[in-house]
Amino acid sequence: RFLRKIDFKRDKKDIVGKVEEIQYDPNRNVNIALVLYKDGERRYILAPEGLKVGDEVLAAENAEIKPGNALPLRNIPLGVPIHNLELIPGKGGQIVRGAGSMAVILAKEQDYAQVKLPSKEIRLFPLSCWATIGQLGNIDQKLKKLKKAGDSRHRGIRPAVRGVAQDPHSHPHGGGEGRSGVGMPGPKTPWGKPALGKKTRKTRKPSDKFIVKRRK
Repeated sequence: RFLRKIDFKRDKKDIVGKVEEIQYDPNRNVNIALVLYKDGERRYILAPEGLKVGDEVLAAENAEIKPGNALPLRNIPLGVPIHNLELIPGKGGQIVRGAGSMAVILAKEQDYAQVKLPSKEIRLFPLSCWATIGQLGNIDQKLKKLKKAGDSRHRGIRPAVRGVAQDPHSHPHGGGEGRSGVGMPGPKTPWGKPALGKKTRKTRKPSDKFIVKRRK
């Protein structure tokens, strides 16, 4: 399968583009839009819900608030759904890029915007970060059922074998005569680390100061 180069930076500023096609992309769970710009260049962008062939999109400081347009956070009103959000100004959208996902600006104070992410985490972003308007399309993607084991294998997901069904050499839960429990106060990973409820985020991470409320 071919990799489609997606324009996450939206750096064709102040040039109007027209949506030529909405295409399926095998490398992601959201559809992509092929955009022809006035200067003749074509680029792919993520297709938000409601974007259709013939629509015009624009990346500009004061672009209209409609799906597919990109603006800096300082010019996006509170409560408007956004996606393809930059973490660092100028680096291009890095988060909120999956099917059906969206973030919302809750407040703006000094040089930062408080944004509620799909994980329910509330985080501070510089007002100079850019984002694209709209909720991403293919909202029902999470309802798709995998009908057989092969569907998972084609997605690179290998079988998950229970630890208690393995031998003690392969897993801390393994061994024992007949059906036996894990034999320890709490479940462990195959590498002996606590498996449930243990926080895995590094302590004293530099970005901690930007997190207003942690995800659930």
